[in-house]
Amino acid sequence: MAAALSMVLIPALVGVARGDEPAGPEVEVIEISGFLDEIVVRLMVGTLRSVDPTDTLAVVFQVDSTGAVVTDDRIVELADLIHASPVPVSFWVGPSGSRAIGRVAQLAAVAHDIGIAPGARIGDLGDLVLSPDRYAAPFRPSKSGDLIVASVGYHEAVGRSLARPSPVLLEHLVGLTGFQVVNEGSSVKPLTRTRFGQLGPVDQFFHSVASPAIAYLLFLVGMGLLVFELFTAGVGVAGVVGATSLLLGGYGLAVLPAREWAVAVLVFAMVGYAVDVQTGVPRAWTAIGTVALVLGSLFLFDGTPLSWLSLVSGVLVTMVGMAGGMPAMIRTRFATPTIGREWIIGETGIAVDEIGPNGTVDVRGATWKARTNRATPILAGSPIRVASVDGFWLEVEPLEGAARDYRDRKAREKLS
Repeated sequence: MAAALSMVLIPALVGVARGDEPAGPEVEVIEISGFLDEIVVRLMVGTLRSVDPTDTLAVVFQVDSTGAVVTDDRIVELADLIHASPVPVSFWVGPSGSRAIGRVAQLAAVAHDIGIAPGARIGDLGDLVLSPDRYAAPFRPSKSGDLIVASVGYHEAVGRSLARPSPVLLEHLVGLTGFQVVNEGSSVKPLTRTRFGQLGPVDQFFHSVASPAIAYLLFLVGMGLLVFELFTAGVGVAGVVGATSLLLGGYGLAVLPAREWAVAVLVFAMVGYAVDVQTGVPRAWTAIGTVALVLGSLFLFDGTPLSWLSLVSGVLVTMVGMAGGMPAMIRTRFATPTIGREWIIGETGIAVDEIGPNGTVDVRGATWKARTNRATPILAGSPIRVASVDGFWLEVEPLEGAARDYRDRKAREKLS
């Protein structure tokens, strides 16, 4: 039965095969995947509020979701709309491998109908946001206390009458009251047309960004690229991409249940790496940054742990990039060796922009990050002299007007 239905799924559901006319109202199918965030909730609320019983037979939510990141009030609002809907609201937990866990499972329990595919699971309700007293009649899973902390698979859900068997979407639709079909030999062809609703491109993009793995990796990539840009001259592609990634990652972390202290620990890890990137050699701060990176990653999300693949990828790529690759890239960009740069002391150049106290200078055709005494700012275009080298930074002074004690102090520091 399932195989025959799946063979005609695509042409039959849209109701365009061989010019057949749809029979009466249509079924609206909305696909829900990932966390139930504000973007998805708006789609569900908009669908339920705009439903017209004259042209809609039923609303089906195809779900694969393990939780919600919206307020409990929004979940209650959705439950009220489902409960009071003028047309039946059905949840299909499918295809195989899908999940309806937590708040999503509670919403499914309020619906008029639930279907489940083999390999899918439903349950693990957690704290009940939807009171069984308020939704006593349709709240079927509340009859089984074990569903509060555990989920059940296909066979158990069907055996306990929590859901009906629906191996494929078409078979789930055929089980809806009023859904019209016609038998064609060994196959079944639906006459009721189905329309599909989905997120727009922009909403889909931000919904994807607000997934744990993507938000975490974007946040790390953004911080890493900004650290790289910090030790190079001017603002380049790395800076733009890094800032964009950091903003998107920050948005995702703001939507998800991220622990603020863990986010702060990740930022501290990057600061630790940056300290040693400046020296060009991994030292104690690299070790401190690595420990902070691991701790921040492990405890980043509350109740939503990262997958091991995302966790290991984020930690290893960041650690290797910041401790090994970053200094090498910076040295290549500067095109100067990391040792034996005393030759540049005493060289003259031009201030590319205002140095007060930080800025950039041009020395022998190469652009450098530079800083000067706060009491001796240097205007853009003014001639400068290199007084000393500190990591990837040049300590510079104006050719004219520099305080003599500033140069003397630098000389004394070198001798000490």
